[in-house]
Amino acid sequence: MYAALARSTRLGVLKGVEEVNADHALDVEFRVVERDPEGRLDRYAPLCREILRESAARHIFGCITSASRKEVIPELERFDGVLWYPVPYEGFEASERVAYTHSCPNQHLLPLLDWALPELGARAYLVGSNYIWGWEMAQIARERIAAAGGQVLGDRYLPIGDTELDHIIDDIRALKPSFVLNSLVGDSSYAFLGRLADLKREAAFAGSLTVLSCNFSESEIKAAGGAAEGLVAAGPWFEPAGGVGGSFHEMARQSVHELASLLHGRPGTEVLPLAELLETAIRAGHTSKLDPAHLHAVQPTIIARLENGRFREIKRLPARRADPYLTDRSQTARPELRLKVVS
Repeated sequence: MYAALARSTRLGVLKGVEEVNADHALDVEFRVVERDPEGRLDRYAPLCREILRESAARHIFGCITSASRKEVIPELERFDGVLWYPVPYEGFEASERVAYTHSCPNQHLLPLLDWALPELGARAYLVGSNYIWGWEMAQIARERIAAAGGQVLGDRYLPIGDTELDHIIDDIRALKPSFVLNSLVGDSSYAFLGRLADLKREAAFAGSLTVLSCNFSESEIKAAGGAAEGLVAAGPWFEPAGGVGGSFHEMARQSVHELASLLHGRPGTEVLPLAELLETAIRAGHTSKLDPAHLHAVQPTIIARLENGRFREIKRLPARRADPYLTDRSQTARPELRLKVVS
């Protein structure tokens, strides 16, 4: 369902391990213990438990969805483990057992909407997978769009992996939004982009319908089969030479290096809780991207458009502190409460 993202993240971790183990300036060496949940939600917690109970490993890299992340957190708490989560997520969480090393909404979605609303227009259509990521992204987008005086024309959800899209495509054809925010995952997203590519060839659209995404990266371009051309994405990193790994791969690689730097010169600290490990390293002079208050990374925001098979930068914002609970809502007005029908 989201195999391309999983492969990219795994390869990023393995690349980071290879680089750390080859760096003789570090007194750290990693040994990889792997388990494959095969994308099945019911396997994440048992396999996490197995790793923590049956091996010396205390730091786990992985989980591609928020649902799987939330499955493993109780096991991390029970067996003193740490999850390094190197993919974008929807915020509204701060576990002492998780290092959030990619971006959260004030670092991806809000800057993307702040660019899109004046640039593309204020009539939005929201579509997402029917789980935490899709729900929260839509809610945050609604608030930002309402604050800008815009309008959400539709808000639709699909089960992960579902590709039955006729009702959504018909809706978009009839409503003609200024842009579509796509928070679908994996096969659902690729099928949706393919259908939208067909729709954009119709005379009424003339190729003008822009798709926005905060979770589409270079690793999925091939899987989308060219249908993502023109998509505008936000993230902390894009391949500078048009590579295929993307930010999932790069943030996973960087996460391994961050753990190595926290452990370097501090033998035995791999068993410490993450906050204590981070505090120990900072006291010793280490500079970390992780915020000791909530363990989210400081990240820049890059907005880029997919052109001729690679992302071209449109706008870059300086690195900013993560605000996972969106406590700074100075630019965000809550819309009036209303009933919402989703399908």
